[in-house]
Amino acid sequence: MPQPPPPSRRRSAHPHPAQATSAQHGDCDTDQPCLLERAQLHAVPSTLLIPLAARAHGGRYFAWLACHDAVATQLLAALGADIHAYLDDLPTVLNVLWRTRAIKQVGQAFFAEHPQALGVNLGCGLTHHFQWLDTGANQWLDADLPEVMALREQLLPLHCPRARHARVDLAQPGWWKRLGLPKKTDAQPVLLICEGVLMYLQPEQVHAVLAEFAQSAPPGSRMVLDVLTRQAVGRAATHASVGPTGAEFHWGVGRMAELEQVHPRLALLREQSVSECYGWTGIALDMLWRPWLGAPLYGMATLGVEHGSP
Repeated sequence: MPQPPPPSRRRSAHPHPAQATSAQHGDCDTDQPCLLERAQLHAVPSTLLIPLAARAHGGRYFAWLACHDAVATQLLAALGADIHAYLDDLPTVLNVLWRTRAIKQVGQAFFAEHPQALGVNLGCGLTHHFQWLDTGANQWLDADLPEVMALREQLLPLHCPRARHARVDLAQPGWWKRLGLPKKTDAQPVLLICEGVLMYLQPEQVHAVLAEFAQSAPPGSRMVLDVLTRQAVGRAATHASVGPTGAEFHWGVGRMAELEQVHPRLALLREQSVSECYGWTGIALDMLWRPWLGAPLYGMATLGVEHGSP
């Protein structure tokens, strides 16, 4: 497997995203606040710039992971976002591109089996997964906090009758019903994507989200999510991209098996570590650290609600 280049030594000033005033490809009118400033996103919602920058320009650093996002560059220009500091943080750029590939693989396999099923991106930010996962017959739902969806509706208006937007707060129970998602007695399974979201919730809130998925989803449904080791909890300030936003990591896992222990209907179908991107060196270090960390530094999990589950 190709080895990623070492992180750049260059580090530029990294303002809070809501204070960014110039785009990498085009300048904002200095007499008028940029769209991103007008949105006034709080700490956690403002992290949506991190994956957007990585998907737009990360391919220049990690060509073998380039995701060829058709809209990310235009979104950044429209936002008036200064993303240079995000691109300096090459480990995070790598993480985002790697998880994008993982999500695409899970999604493509799911919709190959269920071409008319529903896909849901929970905490979607400005990500546009439907560009890669549209079968021509499936349904799609992008959902996030109200302030994020207000911004998304300006920048990514719906053009497909099979797609819709919704506002949701995953910290509040009952989100499955509020989003109008299929009941577990329905035949069609559902694919849920939850990236860059759960680590910002409290542990009891994460358990509630996973339990609600398990209790409500039709058999055959899948949830793909990213996870941090529990050792990262409370240490977001040391993260080059997340730290300046003011967001904090509140949830991590001690063992990946904890995910399926939340509810008897859940099964951990696949676990992945970002160490695979670093070849044998990364895999060896992951094995060395695992007894202490209990889980990957950063990883992906695919959960399923299987046929015959209680």
